[in-house]
Amino acid sequence: MSLLDASLIADVPPFRGINRENLVELLSKAKSERYEIGRTIFCQGEEAHSFFLLLDGHVRVIKVTPEGDQVIARYISNGELFGIAHALGLERYPANAVTAVDCVMLSWPGKLWGTIIEKYPTFATNTYQTVGSRLQETQNKLVEMATKRVEQRVANAILKLANQTGRKTDEGILIDFPISRQNISEMTGTTLHTVSRILSAWENKGIVKSGRKKITVTEDHQLALLAAGELYN
Repeated sequence: MSLLDASLIADVPPFRGINRENLVELLSKAKSERYEIGRTIFCQGEEAHSFFLLLDGHVRVIKVTPEGDQVIARYISNGELFGIAHALGLERYPANAVTAVDCVMLSWPGKLWGTIIEKYPTFATNTYQTVGSRLQETQNKLVEMATKRVEQRVANAILKLANQTGRKTDEGILIDFPISRQNISEMTGTTLHTVSRILSAWENKGIVKSGRKKITVTEDHQLALLAAGELYN
């Protein structure tokens, strides 16, 4: 880890407020690794052997239901911790993690979790803030699934990804990693057929453009109105 300059991640949210000496020591316990697109980092139900910080790329977190259906719980982006089962009091991972693009990440052995949290209170505070935000996000998603029309859920999912990972292009805001209509259906609790119908209608109205594993938001204001339920197909 000596090749990793501590200043490169000093402003990454989980490490903010940690002095340089402690930061260097914390990094000395980590391993840096590259993962190719489509690689499984860990599996649901597997012993939580490590926890991770994503330095570059995007990771898809997938929950498998008892019936075998896949639900995309969230996407992890640069600077985010994941695989933090121990922060939830769990000994096993509650979901799968799969790279959505080529990724670079740091990992720490799960057995060090208690020691790290005790020794670096700032890291602990930042981590538990992350846990709290994700729990709130999960609650909001449950409410959305129960109360929002499917068009609103799809619009919300695309807007969130555009805000989280979007890159401005001549055509609009491109979600900056491969994403399929099947992925959108797994994020929103609906069928591939329904997502395809909705996106085709929005393409005809010039709100989005989609291709093979690519979505560009061309009219973000219109999409926001759809997400809020103020505009209908």
